[in-house]
Amino acid sequence: MAASTSYGKAFGKRLGARSSGYASRALSKAMLAVTELRYDDPQHVLSTPPVEEDAFVVALHLKFFPRYRYWENDRPARESSLLPGQIIIYDIKRKPIFHLNDSFHSVHYYFPRAALDAVAEEAGVPSVTDLHYNPGVCMDDPVVRDLTFTLLPLFADPQNVPRLFMDSVLVGVAHHVACRYGGMRVRPVTAASGLTRWQQVRAKELISANLDGNLPLAALAAECGMSMRQFLKAFKLSVGATPHQWLLRRRIELAQMLLRDPDLPIPAVASSCGFSDQSHLTRVFTAKVGMTPAVWRRECRK
Repeated sequence: MAASTSYGKAFGKRLGARSSGYASRALSKAMLAVTELRYDDPQHVLSTPPVEEDAFVVALHLKFFPRYRYWENDRPARESSLLPGQIIIYDIKRKPIFHLNDSFHSVHYYFPRAALDAVAEEAGVPSVTDLHYNPGVCMDDPVVRDLTFTLLPLFADPQNVPRLFMDSVLVGVAHHVACRYGGMRVRPVTAASGLTRWQQVRAKELISANLDGNLPLAALAAECGMSMRQFLKAFKLSVGATPHQWLLRRRIELAQMLLRDPDLPIPAVASSCGFSDQSHLTRVFTAKVGMTPAVWRRECRK
């Protein structure tokens, strides 16, 4: 099978757009991906069709697209407008194309059939047969919109985004899409009592041992003998934060401890705490503590 042209750099190249994205193996049987596209120079031509595959793309549009002319299987949909903050669904099997008659800015989630099947299998329910949508028509979806807005600042440097966080978001969006548009019906997650003591200790040990955030969510859940859905709900119930939020808290606590040593360079502190560099530490530390690491260090010495 030819490589997909519906996510990542190949996606951007196909449309002549700038792209930035992240691909995840959170689901062992399938790839999940998210791609930000910026198209600034309209060529007024039809887009190149994607490589045909059994996959869907769910796109959130961030800029008004006034005359959206769209085709599936060479059949035109009714002309419409794409509104900021709304989503549109594409079935790649149907050879979707559209007229590149205006600039756009959008974020696209890539879900192959195998990913939706894996989500259903983990939930212990029948597979999703299809996603239901009207071709070329955008829809309100507050869940996809709000989760996407949390990702937007991260596309500037996707290589330094913790896998734990991105895995959680992509699996969450896939689960939501399967339920809302695929009719998947899931049983309530049985995690009312949260994590047991040994599960909580083990989870925190693993996160602390992987402060760069590159521990896969699936591996963390498996260590606790739970599905990803069960683990995320139980962890938040027990700890009061998501695994990613607890990771950031642990990073900051360790950074504060190390910053008390006046002879330890701040870049070394950043490296020891799982940050990619000093500027990464400074951004996160300032957001959480309210001052830069250098200022915090000086305040501690007064």
